[in-house]
Amino acid sequence: MDPRAISSFVGDLWDSQIVPQLVEYIRIPNKSPMFDAKWAEHGYMDQAVDLMQRWARAQPIPGMQLEVVRLEGRTPLIFIEIPGTGDDCVLLYGHLDKQPEMTGWAEHLGPWKPVIEGDKLFGRGGADDGYAIFGSLAAILALQAQKIPHARCVVIIEACEESGSYDLPYYVDHLASRIGKPSLIVCLDSGCGNYEQMWLTTSLRGMTGGNLTVTVLDEGVHSGDASGVVASSFRILRQVLSRLEDENTGHIKPESLHMEIPPQRREQAKRSADVLGDAIYSKFPLHQGMQPVSTDLSELVLNRTWRPALSITGVGGLPSLDSAGNVLRPFSAVKLSLRLPPTANAPKCGEFLKQLLEADPPYGASVQFALEKAGSGWDAPALAPWLEKSVDEASRTFFGPPPAYMGEGGSIPFMGMLGEKFPGAQFLITGVLGPHSNAHGPNEFLHIPTGKRVSACVAKVVADHYQAGLAGLTRGVAATDAHTHKGEDGCC
Repeated sequence: MDPRAISSFVGDLWDSQIVPQLVEYIRIPNKSPMFDAKWAEHGYMDQAVDLMQRWARAQPIPGMQLEVVRLEGRTPLIFIEIPGTGDDCVLLYGHLDKQPEMTGWAEHLGPWKPVIEGDKLFGRGGADDGYAIFGSLAAILALQAQKIPHARCVVIIEACEESGSYDLPYYVDHLASRIGKPSLIVCLDSGCGNYEQMWLTTSLRGMTGGNLTVTVLDEGVHSGDASGVVASSFRILRQVLSRLEDENTGHIKPESLHMEIPPQRREQAKRSADVLGDAIYSKFPLHQGMQPVSTDLSELVLNRTWRPALSITGVGGLPSLDSAGNVLRPFSAVKLSLRLPPTANAPKCGEFLKQLLEADPPYGASVQFALEKAGSGWDAPALAPWLEKSVDEASRTFFGPPPAYMGEGGSIPFMGMLGEKFPGAQFLITGVLGPHSNAHGPNEFLHIPTGKRVSACVAKVVADHYQAGLAGLTRGVAATDAHTHKGEDGCC
């Protein structure tokens, strides 16, 4: 492999084709089904699929087969098969659905308005993770340009990830015979602690959540008349949430929602803290005077990667400030997002959460929790020596410094499912979501140089995977051979 040729090829492809394609992709408001119930009727998802599949089909990859698979009633999926040498297989994964708009974008920016400023491409979905199909094929094209052999490659781009990937298991089962036995799984939907080195994701938190509604009246009434007689729905809501979270510290109270943190992950958290320093918290747009919840940097890393945490992501029943009269409102509702430790059983945690919140409602109020999602996290298997060596060389070659390892606070439900279905596979989970890239929030951006370098790193690892296979160092297990494991016993 000629590293300079790989970098040059990938860089030129990004500049000439990939960035312009991502500009057009960002313009499409293809929100995930959870945020656009009429996604099929609106047709934006089909527009995004069409843009990506047309570009992919135009690439000069001999023998490539591409199909847009559509199971009835489910979001579409792009499935690409690329012939390789030998019987081994690499599975490359990404998604094309997006989070909703979110408020707070800078005046000259917007979720569906692509803007390039320096090395950054602003707009929703470019980094999370519309670039995945382009980066995956760029890596394969770069290898083929140098006639470097690689294993058969399968590329899967789903359209339901931001809603919990609830459609994906059906597609994996439907395509099992065509996927085969991947011994390496590459996911480009993760983050990076900085833009100076390659980052590997070692774990992903799970998540459960839904809508909590407290109802005390059938209609609003004069607050001067009812206050002190009828309990405020907001006060009851606070009381019920205190069963789950200590409002003073953010600590999740039920011990059953916590899991043992492996010593290796604690040690990796310390090393990540040493590398990142105060960038662990300074990367966030903290309001003036706001401080992080702890001054122990390694504890902050563990907080966002291995400990449960609650966020309130939406409210209902509260009028805006300029239209709020003196009324005791009939109900208060909030959307809960509870991040879970990587090894927790999310469906069981969701059931526990519902029981915890709905039991013994204060004053006999109606307290209902409608569970929306429950996706388990994932803890990566130990890296095989060949992969650890390959990643180290890739980071040093295309970035400079050695790679870094850290868990991610977000969720990629597909990874846990793949870990169950393909227990013999090694995982390369990486991404471009670094400091201030602000996935899901306002002013989201893709750092273009990092996209190029990650694509080159993937090329290096895919090439090394082929050599490892020749040496008998890889092992794939077909999905139909794997025994599904649903998590530990007990609540979580």
